[in-house]
Amino acid sequence: GLETTAVIRIKERRTGQHLPIIAMTAHAMAGDRERCLEAGMDDYVSKPIRAQQLFETLESVLKDRQI
Repeated sequence: GLETTAVIRIKERRTGQHLPIIAMTAHAMAGDRERCLEAGMDDYVSKPIRAQQLFETLESVLKDRQI
């Protein structure tokens, strides 16, 4: 996930586009969220997934995008 995010973000510099990336992990350890955000991810949710949290995260990340 972290390496893939880095590759995507590098490609985005050439295209000017932005692909939203939300980390979804079962490894909810201290510092994981910060590490994901520093790697260029837009947000982070941990498992077990709570529907309301996931929907709020999606809404937050996608709020300014035109689909």
